[in-house]
Amino acid sequence: MTKTAEGNIVVGLDIGTATVSALVGEVLPDGQINIIGAGTSPSHGMDKGGVNDLESVVKSVQRAIDQAELMAECQITSVYLSLSGKHIASRIEKGMGAISEEEVSQDDMDRVIHTAKSIKIGEEQRILHVIPQEFTIDYQEGIKNPLGLSGVRMEASVHLISCHNDMAKNIIKAVERCNLKVEQLIYSGLASSNAVITEDERELGVCVIDIGAGTMELSIWTGGALRHTKVFSYAGNAVTSDIAFAFGTPVSDAEEIKVKFGCALSELVSKDDTVNVPSVGGRPSRSLQRQTLAEVIEPRYTELMGMVNQSIDSVQAKLREDGIKHHLAAGIVLTGGASQIEGLVECAERVFRNQVRIGKPLEVRGLTDYVKEPYHATAVGLLHYAKDSQFYDEGEYQHSAPKKSSGNWLADSIQKVRNWIQNEF
Repeated sequence: MTKTAEGNIVVGLDIGTATVSALVGEVLPDGQINIIGAGTSPSHGMDKGGVNDLESVVKSVQRAIDQAELMAECQITSVYLSLSGKHIASRIEKGMGAISEEEVSQDDMDRVIHTAKSIKIGEEQRILHVIPQEFTIDYQEGIKNPLGLSGVRMEASVHLISCHNDMAKNIIKAVERCNLKVEQLIYSGLASSNAVITEDERELGVCVIDIGAGTMELSIWTGGALRHTKVFSYAGNAVTSDIAFAFGTPVSDAEEIKVKFGCALSELVSKDDTVNVPSVGGRPSRSLQRQTLAEVIEPRYTELMGMVNQSIDSVQAKLREDGIKHHLAAGIVLTGGASQIEGLVECAERVFRNQVRIGKPLEVRGLTDYVKEPYHATAVGLLHYAKDSQFYDEGEYQHSAPKKSSGNWLADSIQKVRNWIQNEF
């Protein structure tokens, strides 16, 4: 008989276009996450972050969950779930209010943040995250934690991330059909950022690009705060399609060729290297130069990075106008399944004219051989997010005030998240 996952056990579930990843983590006393179970399954029924075949998604999720349960030797009953897609939107809003006493209290902070999030959005939209960036008290700007400071009037700048309500409902429905409860829905780009960048990078300025099969997620951080998020519905599958059409090979074989032999910079490939390319319709396979393969791949990755670079330039110009730190001194971090291709760092550095690295999950223990790869970044980030939600009093937004200790703090925290989810649907 397997035990039920509870207490200090958290589960992250990432349902991507190509792969479903489920990770079971144990939160250790020192705050580290110990991975005790992992399950992956080919993803069917998903396209560019959205559900297009509910039953296929359910089967894919169930396979990944079954594997994770078997490895972790526990029964999974609830998950922290990622969400992506072009319907994800972000905006910066401000909220103001008087400080009720001589010093800023938690209630004062809650009130100005609530004012900032009380903007009208379309009925078909719902707010996923309300993330404070900084506070202003009277004439003092750029305050990260105003708790206990003196003043008369306070203003909060917050980053709102919203999604399409029906898109969220559909992916939650698929998970619930596996008899799982969704504890919280988290934007994938936020989760992957949590997994692969450090506090120093956030402070200096960094751009995280999570390149999946169907979507590419952009997250820009400066001055320790998330400044911009955007999702492109154009990513790794475009490269796979190019290979399939250029060489007349099945898409599944094109994906395997891309992963095993692909290179995003043709000049790095020896002219003597060859690749065996399967054909369609029973025709014999062919041997092609690997450099020819790279010449097909390089333009598409250059185009993908160019799209992101245009967005970065636009965001930086806006930040500069607003007097906010806009430099990306820590460079670019590439993560996600489609970032695992030879030559991508060099290709990206040419486009961005900045330092680039591949982001692998940080601060995890246990089954690191399973999860310390870029395609697990979102799932690992979900575990970090789940851990923080247990130790911080989040409510509807995230801030830095520690939760008051009580005998039933975990139950209270979980109930608060459940109430929030129920109110949203």
